[in-house]
Amino acid sequence: MDAVKVVVRYADGKVIKGYTQDFFPNKDRFHLHPQQKSSGQDTLQVLVKDLKAIFFVRDFGGNPAYDERRQFGEGDKPQGRKMEIVFKDGEKLVGSTLGYEPNRPGFFIHPVDDKSNNIRVFVVQVAVDKVRNL
Repeated sequence: MDAVKVVVRYADGKVIKGYTQDFFPNKDRFHLHPQQKSSGQDTLQVLVKDLKAIFFVRDFGGNPAYDERRQFGEGDKPQGRKMEIVFKDGEKLVGSTLGYEPNRPGFFIHPVDDKSNNIRVFVVQVAVDKVRNL
């Protein structure tokens, strides 16, 4: 498996950018190779239960000037169910999912804006306050 760029957001607000090759949605942990190595560690073990979400990104810097679309338009035909996720910290995420099951530890969502820096997001269920079908 090739390494993919991710931004790991912990439930406590901590953020680490890096690469992973072994994230699987049915596993309780994975390894992260931080983009910027601090304390000399090459690899971190990440426990999914401690996270808010894992953002699979195009670029670590993103484009701060880009105004991301946060609602579906008339002609949008996403695969799966259209959803709005509200995290416990108040952040909202709008997109579509093929695999939402409330009893699973998490699920993938594809952002509504296909030009978003986020390719897809793995949402950790324990960090979610509300899920609404659109």
